[in-house]
Amino acid sequence: MSQIHAKSPKHCAKQGLAVVKFKLNKKLFYSLSTFLLSISALIFLVWFILHPTKPQFALKEADINQLNLSGSHLLNSSIQITLLSNNPNKKVGIYYDNLQIYASYKGQQITLDTSLPPFYQGHEESNLLSASLVGNALPVSPSFGYEVARDQTAGNLAVSLKANGRLRWRVGTWVSGRYRFNVNCVAIMPFGPSLPTGPLSTKQGTMCSTTL
Repeated sequence: MSQIHAKSPKHCAKQGLAVVKFKLNKKLFYSLSTFLLSISALIFLVWFILHPTKPQFALKEADINQLNLSGSHLLNSSIQITLLSNNPNKKVGIYYDNLQIYASYKGQQITLDTSLPPFYQGHEESNLLSASLVGNALPVSPSFGYEVARDQTAGNLAVSLKANGRLRWRVGTWVSGRYRFNVNCVAIMPFGPSLPTGPLSTKQGTMCSTTL
């Protein structure tokens, strides 16, 4: 005699609820996925259309007030600089969350990092940034004094002024994630036998390179 297995009404009700719940969860998942994809596509479309141009920097002025060796390889330095920062974008603002500046000579860092306060730069807006770069008893290579003397003989001293930090783009109310950027400026100053100790200055504006 064969056995007949019958499901109770209670069991059927539970199974029906499970199926309904699964369908609702599946529908909710697809709806949420569609919504997120639409938002991502919209952000990408806005980004593609606007395509922010990287900020531009120019060195307006640089003054070396101190660049003296203490002993054979310890350097004391004091440099004052003014940078012009420009946002060339017509519809994109820039948040500068972090910006640090330092000076280097012949590949050697000759000042400590100086941090500038965060700021926002609007569409096609420019800002003057001033910084005092200082180094006390910074170790340099034994050839540092020789390199400076050779530049003095040549009549020019070239110092690199570098900045690095993080920025965010703003389009309307949307703000992007953070992007790292680097700036490199070169200050070339007259430096001959008649200018043995400084201060050395340049007021010839020079464009800086920016990488993002």
